[in-house]
Formats: sequence, C-alpha cells, structure tokens
Amino acid sequence: MVTSAAADLLRDRGTDPGEVSVDLQHAVESFRSERHLLVDGAPVGDLWAPLTGDYRARDGWLRLHCNYPHHEAAARSVLGDSCDVSGWSAVEAAEAVLAAGGAAAALRSPDEWADHPQGRAVALEPLVAVERIGDGPPRPLAAAERPLAGVRVLELTHVIAGPVCGRTLAAHGASVLHVGAAHLPVMRPALVDTGFGKRSTHLDLRTDSGRLRSLWDSADVMVQSYRPGSLAAKGFGVGDAPQGTVFVSLSAYGHTGPWRARRGFDSLVQMATGIAWRGDGVPVPLPAQALDHGTGWLAAYGVLIALRRRAVEGGSWLVRVSLARTAWWLESMGRVESEEGSSADRYMGEMDSGVGRVRYVRVPGVLPGAPPGWEWGPRVAGGDAARW
Repeated sequence: MVTSAAADLLRDRGTDPGEVSVDLQHAVESFRSERHLLVDGAPVGDLWAPLTGDYRARDGWLRLHCNYPHHEAAARSVLGDSCDVSGWSAVEAAEAVLAAGGAAAALRSPDEWADHPQGRAVALEPLVAVERIGDGPPRPLAAAERPLAGVRVLELTHVIAGPVCGRTLAAHGASVLHVGAAHLPVMRPALVDTGFGKRSTHLDLRTDSGRLRSLWDSADVMVQSYRPGSLAAKGFGVGDAPQGTVFVSLSAYGHTGPWRARRGFDSLVQMATGIAWRGDGVPVPLPAQALDHGTGWLAAYGVLIALRRRAVEGGSWLVRVSLARTAWWLESMGRVESEEGSSADRYMGEMDSGVGRVRYVRVPGVLPGAPPGWEWGPRVAGGDAARW
C-alpha cells in the first residue's frame, strides 16, 4: 500500500516510478526491525522491563506494561512489589492499575472482544480514516525525484507505531523532525531503531510551546501518538492545526467508544482484542509487535493519500489509525506459521550513525524511480536544533 501510494505521488511530481513490488519476507522482517538492530555489533538493550509480562489471575491472565518508571510505580502501588494477582479477577486488576495511572490489559477471547462495547466501536471505524477538516487552497507539490521531497513532518511520537510512521516517510524523502523531551522516559531500543532518516530535538512543552508552534506553522504534516486528548490539552490537538496541514492521530484502542482515551501498547492490545488468545493456556503473543508496525505503516499510507488530496482539493486533513483497528484487519487475514528460523541477512544494511555503527533492516518495497532509503542513521536523542 505505502510503496504504491508513494509511486502515485512520485508520478504526480513528474518522475516515472517504475514497476512497484514488495518482497513479503522482507516486509515481515521489517516488522521485527528492533529485534535485528545492532549497534557496534551488539543489541541496544532489552525491549522489556523486568516487571513487564503476563500474570496468572484468579480467572484468567493479566498483562502489565512496566517499561516506564511511572507505569511500574502504578502497578506496584496497586498490586504490591511482586505484582501477585492470583487473588484478583484479571479485569478488575487491569482496571485498578489503569485507574492508578499504569498500563495493563486482561486477556479476552476474540468472541469476548467482538461483543465488548469497545470491540464493536472499533469494528465500525475505517482502517485508515482520511478526512478533510478545514478549508484552504490547493497546495500542489513541485516536480521532484523523490515522493516526499520538500515535505516537512513534525513528529511528536513515542515507542513504535508513531515513530515507524515518521521513519517510513523519511525513507521516501520527507524532512522529519522528531520532538521529544529530556525529562520523559524512553524505550531506548525502539527509539534508536525508529530514528533512521530523522533529525531529533528536545522541547519541553511546559516552557517551549511557542517554539513548537512555530515549527508546526511551517510544517506540512504533524504526527502524534500520545494518549488521545493529552496534546490537545496543551494546545496541540487537531482543532489547533494550522490551515493546510495534515494531522495524524494514532491511538491504542480506537477513536470512538468507551476506551478511546485509554492508554495502551501493542502487547496490551493483543491481549484485549484476543490476538494472544489460545484457549485456556498461557497467552501466546504474535512473533512481532505487528500492531505497532502495521499501524505505523498505515499511518504513513494515510499521509501519502492526504498529501495527494491536498495538492488537488486543498484544505486541511486528518488521518486516524489505531492499534485495535489494525488488530481487526490482521485477524481477518488469517494466520500462517512463523518462519523464525529463516535468515534475514539478505535484508540487512549497515551504516555509521550518531550512536555508532548500526546494522538494520533496509526499507522493504521496490520503487525503481526513487528507491526508498535513509540518508543517515539514528542521531543522538535531542542532539539537533529545533528548526527545519
């Protein structure tokens, strides 16, 4: 989808894209890119914190996500230091941890999710919503040799899905500026793995909101993946978007329904939606953070569609995707056996970067007229100036 959409945009800009194709196994390995990443010959670190994992409750299974210190503290405050939930109902434990500011989910079967109010709400949402939300004149893109040459993307994202969107746009020529904050915790393996082709700056919205607004005013695209409503409360929601921009919103559990503002991560959504369900046994997750990666690629697809529409129709645009809706889509396609033992060496590349010599999964997708790829590797977090 993304490579074909990039080809369409490249054609619009006067360059013959050539014949598009995608190696399926290459695409699969790109969904496990953080597992393949090496810096100076060694893994960056463990993606999971010690307390993150599945816990046997009185009536089922609970998953805790404790990769951030404040989420770990919330879980301990409710469940104790050992997080023993054997006397709890899984649903009650999850709700209690969430109420304390943590991140958790109870395992549900696919049928239970389909009948849940949030499951029903998400099933009615588009896989990729691309909606015109404002007026403005057409903004055609000039002739160029890359699909997204000259397109500015402001990326306020964390963990995997949002950063994968920005990384994908950078691979097709966009100028991507990732904005983080020095005081916020990060998952370093994911941060490094998704940093290819981007610049990285730090801004504190408690004091630097004016600088961020200036960057947004001169951007084409804003990508945000924070919990719904959190950035809007600081003046950076969809209603605050400058005229003519594309606003991308990624959420965990969808944009409608009672859970629309619930915090979540890939592994939690796999539990809640039944993807990790295998009957009465221990939960079995997918062999990749497929909801994160898939949602990131779908968000990038939405951006490409919105930019083409903006070029012809004008206006401002909203792109919405969610991990839960991606889960519905992936489940609808069925399953095949994982090829964990197959070699991925043919899909690897190496380059120097701001964090060392990196070995990484190259961008999947063949676009002969403008081969996707990154001009540089991950940079030091916050090491770039807050400017285009």
